[in-house]
Amino acid sequence: MTVSALGLGCMGMSEFYGQTDDVESLLTLEAAYAAGVSLFDTADAYGFGHNEELLGRFIAGKRNNVCIASKCGLVRKADAYERRVDNSPAYIASACEASLKRLRVEAIDLYYLHRLNLETPLEESIGALAQLVKQGKIKAIGLCEVSPATLRRAAAIHPIAAVQSEYSLWTRDPELGVLQACREVGAAFVAYSPLGRGFLTGKITDAGALGAKDFRSFNPRFADQNLQRNLHIVEIVKVIAAEKGCTPAQLALAWLLAQGDDIIPIPGTKRTRYLQENLGALQVTLSEAELSRISQALPGGIAAGERYSEEGMKGINA
Repeated sequence: MTVSALGLGCMGMSEFYGQTDDVESLLTLEAAYAAGVSLFDTADAYGFGHNEELLGRFIAGKRNNVCIASKCGLVRKADAYERRVDNSPAYIASACEASLKRLRVEAIDLYYLHRLNLETPLEESIGALAQLVKQGKIKAIGLCEVSPATLRRAAAIHPIAAVQSEYSLWTRDPELGVLQACREVGAAFVAYSPLGRGFLTGKITDAGALGAKDFRSFNPRFADQNLQRNLHIVEIVKVIAAEKGCTPAQLALAWLLAQGDDIIPIPGTKRTRYLQENLGALQVTLSEAELSRISQALPGGIAAGERYSEEGMKGINA
């Protein structure tokens, strides 16, 4: 399948990043579609199904022109951040049926295992996904936050179309083997949180102002001491962006796009103005010298704090 250079992460339209507004979110989805965005990323865990239902409303009449990516594998506890990872074939089958109904589609273009656990053999979970492909309920299989070894094992069982993991100027982990493994097995790499959960835009300087319902208010990288240490990352991005004549967000996305045609960032937003700003990154071209300067100024491991809390790290690099 072929998709737009930038996709749209839809999670924040349902929860995690403050107040939500379905009307505003639907307007943003329509604006993205009108601008040529064709990859829309969701999951059954986002808003406990609300996000898929929202996308189902949006894609009516557009099905042949959009690529819908969804996920299963994270089972959340209501009104809490607590979750468990379920990769059992029975769960995968039932989760897919529920997602198809919420999305109002006959098949999901790209279906990921959201996280992996150690209880279910990889062969069983990939086998269950392969069965969904045979049944025509999904078109391609994806994996999230997996190690290079796991990706190679999975690809030996069934073709893996894409791997989705966090990747940005302050999270360079995929460069430690995952990107190489993707290229070995022919999988695209989908980069979520390419703007560092909004941090790389330069608009966040005080986590206390985010609100208690904002996921970042208890994310380690936004904790007081870590946040203060991480602010110098944003300052570097601001300086280079100003010299380039673009916004910090556009610079961060342009840097990712320059890492390879097989890398597809999916910045998330629920507001049209931020969508348009992000799409402006497609007009920013970075020279080899500029890319080298950025990479040297912001090397891997520069960010202070873990990417998630202990609960959120379940299934990471599985």
